[in-house]
Amino acid sequence: MHIGVPAETTAGETRVAVTPETAKKLIAQGHTLHVQSGAGVSASVTDEAYQAAGAQITDAAGAFGCDLVLKVRSPFDNEVARMKPGTVVVGMLNPFDASGLQRLAAANLTGFALEAAPRTTRAQSMDVLSSQANIAGYKAVMIAADKYQRFFPMLMTAAGTVKAARVVILGVGVAGLQAIATAKRLGAVIEASDVRPSVKEQVESLGAKFIDVPYETQEEKEAAEGVGGYARPMPQSWLDRQKAEVAKRVAQADVVITTALIPGRAAPVLVTEEMVRSMKPGSVIVDLAAPQGGNCPLTVPGQTVVKHGVTLVGETNLPALVAADSSSLYARNVLDFLKLILPKDGGLKIDMEDDIVAACLVARDGQVTRK
Repeated sequence: MHIGVPAETTAGETRVAVTPETAKKLIAQGHTLHVQSGAGVSASVTDEAYQAAGAQITDAAGAFGCDLVLKVRSPFDNEVARMKPGTVVVGMLNPFDASGLQRLAAANLTGFALEAAPRTTRAQSMDVLSSQANIAGYKAVMIAADKYQRFFPMLMTAAGTVKAARVVILGVGVAGLQAIATAKRLGAVIEASDVRPSVKEQVESLGAKFIDVPYETQEEKEAAEGVGGYARPMPQSWLDRQKAEVAKRVAQADVVITTALIPGRAAPVLVTEEMVRSMKPGSVIVDLAAPQGGNCPLTVPGQTVVKHGVTLVGETNLPALVAADSSSLYARNVLDFLKLILPKDGGLKIDMEDDIVAACLVARDGQVTRK
């Protein structure tokens, strides 16, 4: 099969869907790989590296003209227009973007959105949300350390002792756990909060203190367990109690990292303007939920601003700031997914009995298949 790898055109997107490592494996399976010139440059991959792996370097038309196109982000209108009907597109196509899915369907493209893969053991190797969130959690702490004008670890010097930074992490999924681990390595004192009681043990195993908010009703407990690895909206009674506990910790914090997201919805507000006002001058908030509106209403997506003496970082694509490793992990996710639709005997096979394939399929035969 002819597989195309175009350069990403979304502003600030530095990742690429295939690396020389995965290119070599695809070519070994008998596929022909067409990589747009410069597609990997921002991820520290040269055209020569792709050629050494056996790929052919082409232009945008050559990459989009293939039978299978591998992307990082959903294609724009002008990119969709370059693809012939029946082309298969695999990437992070945003399954909650109705207009984007309709655009694929209208062009008679077959689309697979990798973010829609079920959160199961079998799907772990192709879980793009986890691989990229892991990087985001790491980078969030590194950015916080850069913006914070004091040390992270406790230091004992001849001039006196410097206290360790206090870090509060709100939302303990993959990104939150990596943020805890990274902040711990830097010597910070860490507290973390999440609606799911099951993460308490994970938080404590990484050396952080869990901000515990007891559940008073069965409704609260059931909502806290979540569905399919995701948190569910919590009852207002529990949210009010959590808000009070979090407010106390935020007021004492030097750094706050928020990571709470609910798929397909605006990000929940975890840090109010009143909480920001209570923070010490020079404190830092890194809001990983900025792409979905932010966990703080003062966050400005895509910008770093100072409000009430607090620096708020609203980066909307943290993995793109670590493009080499982000691309490497993403490309492996893509490769593992392709094993499900590209059997060894060649050709394309869409097995709707496969739960991962069925979940990721968002457009086919002129129809949006995402329910």
